[in-house]
Order: sequence, then structure tokens, then C-alpha cells
Amino acid sequence: MKINAIITGATGMVGEGVLIECLSNPDVVQVLVVNRRPGGISHPKLHEIIHKDFFDLSPIEPQLAGYNACFFCLGISSVGVSKEEYKLITYDLTLNFARMLAKINPDTTFCYVTGAGTDSTEKKGMAWARVKGATENALMQLFTKAYMFRPAFMKATPGQKNLKGFYRYLAWLYPIGRAIYPGGFCTLREVGQAMINAASKGFPKKILEVKDIVELAKY
Repeated sequence: MKINAIITGATGMVGEGVLIECLSNPDVVQVLVVNRRPGGISHPKLHEIIHKDFFDLSPIEPQLAGYNACFFCLGISSVGVSKEEYKLITYDLTLNFARMLAKINPDTTFCYVTGAGTDSTEKKGMAWARVKGATENALMQLFTKAYMFRPAFMKATPGQKNLKGFYRYLAWLYPIGRAIYPGGFCTLREVGQAMINAASKGFPKKILEVKDIVELAKY
């Protein structure tokens, strides 16, 4: 199946890695990125919408019709933000975008980047894990084809520009970590390829831990 994909968060590390993978994959024929600022990438199959208010999507809604996949990589760290702000961005903003997309493209495959340690019960662990769990659960109610990606440490793709500082300095750990603890380490290439395969081929699991992401990337 040929994929027409929407990507959010393409100016961040995960979204940029997924975008690079989509642009190089022949199964992805069209990519629409929805950014709050220009991403600085040009490609024949790439179209970019600059839209700052993700809580008011009505001005761009017509341009989002006709896509059969959404790779939602937009998000923030819980470090240094209040619980209210974290929930606003992680749950409210995500669901606002997802509900609109479910209305106009109900058969969309929706891939959402959460994180290792997310709490599906919404009752245990850290506050961020409960919010992520609530977001996952709501998305799986919205879309028949919804996949929750829970990566941990991710190796960046060569050529990426939007990297967090500690990833630059800790990249040397990747081969050691992958060998010792494969359940905690994957590459952004694998994340991107797994999303593409989820959209084109499906996968038995709806919640994907690191080992599942690696497996799906090889489909």
C-alpha cells in the first residue's frame, strides 16, 4: 500500500528522524509536515504547513484530507514544566489534532510516540506516565488502526540537525547498550521504518515496546 503521511513534530529529534525515513522510502509517496516553524527541508514529495495554533486547526483542516497515515511525533519533556502544562500539550493538544483527523480521515493509521514506562492503567507511576497512558487509551478509542510507540534510547540518523545535546554526547553508548540491553535501545531509522510498516502492513500489537519496534521495522 502506498502511503500519504502527515508528520507532526518534524522540527524535533524524533519527528525529523521519521521524516528522513519517509522521504527515502519509495512506499511513501507524499509527506505533509505540520510545523509551528519552518523545518528547513526541501524534497519533491514534501509539503509543509506552518501553523502555530494546534488548538485551532480549522484554517488548515481542508489541507489534511486524503491522507492515510499520521506519524504524531510532537511532544514535550515533563522536566521543568507544570503538570497542567504537560497535560495541555501531551493530552489536550494531541487529542484535538487526532479528533479532527479522525473526522476527515477515519481510516488513517495513527502512530503516536509515547515512551518507555508509560502507564496504561493511568493510575500508577509518575504523573507524566499516567498522562501518556491516558493519551494512548484515548487514541486507541479514536482509531481502529492506532499504534503506540514506546521507544527508550534512540540512535539518531546521520544528517539529523535537531538533536538534544545529551544525545550528541551519549551516542557512543548506543552499540554497548544495544548489545547488553536490546530492550532499551533502538535507532530512529527503526522507529521510522516501523511506522511505515504499521501503515502499510499492520501489526498484531497496538502498544509497541522497543523490541516490538525493532521487529516491526524488519517486516
